[in-house]
Amino acid sequence: MSLEGNKAVVRRLFEAFNKRDLASLDDLLAHDYVDHTNRLRGLDDVRKFLTTLIKGFPDLLMTIEDIIAEGDRVWVRVKVTGTNTGEFRGRAPTGMKSMYTDVHIFRILNGVIIEDIMVSAHK
Repeated sequence: MSLEGNKAVVRRLFEAFNKRDLASLDDLLAHDYVDHTNRLRGLDDVRKFLTTLIKGFPDLLMTIEDIIAEGDRVWVRVKVTGTNTGEFRGRAPTGMKSMYTDVHIFRILNGVIIEDIMVSAHK
């Protein structure tokens, strides 16, 4: 796949999340996808994690600030904003608004994301 094609896959992933279209994950992530940061493996783990995240932060929005592709890797700097109005990981909602930056490194094979690692820079 081309570098632009790889970037397009990653853009579609963030668009799907922002629209809460978790069904699109089937087309964007490999069935044995690995999220090294959150220790997730496979689509079921990802769906469970994202569902929990959305319940805790219903207004969560991820905006791509920068995107760079090289070989089978795509680096993305993402601005994340959201308000903790629901329970998250066993903790009661705080009502606090958050804004921080994540940097993801995705690896893509045959048009689907096969793995991801993230570095957060919380403010």
